[in-house]
Amino acid sequence: MSVAKRYCLALDLKSDPVLIAEYDAHHRAVWPAIIDSIKGSGIEQLEIYRIENRLFMIMEVNEEFSFGQKNAADAGNPTVQQWETLMWKYQQALPSARPGEKWLLMERIFQL
Repeated sequence: MSVAKRYCLALDLKSDPVLIAEYDAHHRAVWPAIIDSIKGSGIEQLEIYRIENRLFMIMEVNEEFSFGQKNAADAGNPTVQQWETLMWKYQQALPSARPGEKWLLMERIFQL
């Protein structure tokens, strides 16, 4: 399938070098069930970049992808919920996030 759209999202980590190192280590060995969940939702490519405690995610998705469907599938998947609980140990919401929000969509302001 061809990539239909790209989304960029941001999130912060807690400003603790030990926790940041642990978070990086988890992402060098993401659980296979999490990879399956990502791919099964229509996400074709996913990259996460970090500078200090700021995270930036790029998702390229196919035509079938929907944030609503992904969120519903994740809510019903105990392994994804276990992963999300573990990740929240390291993550902190951006100041503008509403209660319960983690990754926030970024607005593209320039394209060459």
